[in-house]
Amino acid sequence: MTRALAIVGPTGTGKSDVALAVARRIPVEIVVVDSMQVYKGIDLGTGKPDRTTRAEVPHHGLDLAEPSEEFSVARYVSDVVPLLAEIAARGKTPLLVAGSGLYLKALLDGLCPAPPQDDALRQKLTRQGETQGWESMRALLKKVDPAAAKKIHPNDSRRIVRALEVHSLSKRPITSWHGETSGLLNSGWSVNLFGLFRNRELLYRRIESRVDSWMEQGWLDEAKRLRTGPLSKTAGEALGYKELFAHLNGERGKEETVSLIKRNTRHYAKRQMTWFRRDGRVRWLSTDEFSPEQIARQVAEQSGLLTHV
Repeated sequence: MTRALAIVGPTGTGKSDVALAVARRIPVEIVVVDSMQVYKGIDLGTGKPDRTTRAEVPHHGLDLAEPSEEFSVARYVSDVVPLLAEIAARGKTPLLVAGSGLYLKALLDGLCPAPPQDDALRQKLTRQGETQGWESMRALLKKVDPAAAKKIHPNDSRRIVRALEVHSLSKRPITSWHGETSGLLNSGWSVNLFGLFRNRELLYRRIESRVDSWMEQGWLDEAKRLRTGPLSKTAGEALGYKELFAHLNGERGKEETVSLIKRNTRHYAKRQMTWFRRDGRVRWLSTDEFSPEQIARQVAEQSGLLTHV
């Protein structure tokens, strides 16, 4: 059984500080699980580790794509899984530092290997649903995949389209593909998950302070540089950056923009916490009660990987 660790939690809970503290106790290499830190040049507003931090401990999962490229969870998994094996082969433990719940779930539990989306077919099915009504599309799904039709809400047009798309492309129900999903946890890996949380009021204050600090460090200038080149739809939607792009387009003032970024980041942190709280495998630790060093010791002890004090 190959071992790995994961530290999860919302933005602003101190995951990076704890990861570094863990690295000083356990021989690890850090794997960042973040849907936006994969982009080169999208740095400040994602809290990407700086050069000094990366020099202290090897980091992976960063700068995998140009901002002009679309990026997906499937590509992340295909890029990162081989790296995990390489880390283990070097005698190190992969330490997953995750803010993106979807990306972490894909690594741990796997992705459905059903055929990838077909844009033309998807558009055709969507137009058909909009013209004929989604109840008729769900009735069609019920004929080819009754199990999927039973699970999917009648108003969930996106999932109805996906299920019909998969059946059309593969002549198999999407539910049959779900049974072939595989991830680290059923591929010979054991992963201990630790979650970090803060008092909500303290977390929100920390988020607002970080936004102010990033603005002082030149976040707006970074956004200006990104805006000069082609941006994929995915990269252009990065939290904080899309608000800065709107400001640069003259849609709102700087002060209003900063306030909006803070609000949207607070909302994002709440959604992150909701996602991770649903995972019963996570052991939770408070960054209000314990320092990064104290948490690192608990992580090392509870995972059975403590090598030194």
